[in-house]
Amino acid sequence: MADNRTDKQRRLDAVVAAAQQERAQRELGYREQALKLYPWICGRCSREFARANLHELTVHHRDHNHDNNPPDGSNWELLCLYCHDNEHARYLEDPTIVTSNAGRDGGQQASHKGLSGLADLLKKKDSQ
Repeated sequence: MADNRTDKQRRLDAVVAAAQQERAQRELGYREQALKLYPWICGRCSREFARANLHELTVHHRDHNHDNNPPDGSNWELLCLYCHDNEHARYLEDPTIVTSNAGRDGGQQASHKGLSGLADLLKKKDSQ
């Protein structure tokens, strides 16, 4: 099968592939460090992890800069996949938010309880 890409496209593909590989290597480095520094517990929901499900525990960069990886881990927190997705969704909604562990340096936790009124609604429906 002939390769119809131009030299420019091949070079660009090579640069992108190299950047992705370097990122993966960098992530492995700080992930391994974070897993040695911190207990295997989600910093938001407190879910505990073991080797069997450790792949579901991620490293979150508090300042959202993946190149800021101090060896003391001060820019990291371990979050489960769900809490990590939630953090980034919150950040996309309001990029002025800089997240952190509750109480550690004054960052705010999400306080909305989406299903808090559900029981009352169900009782009201049942009584009708």
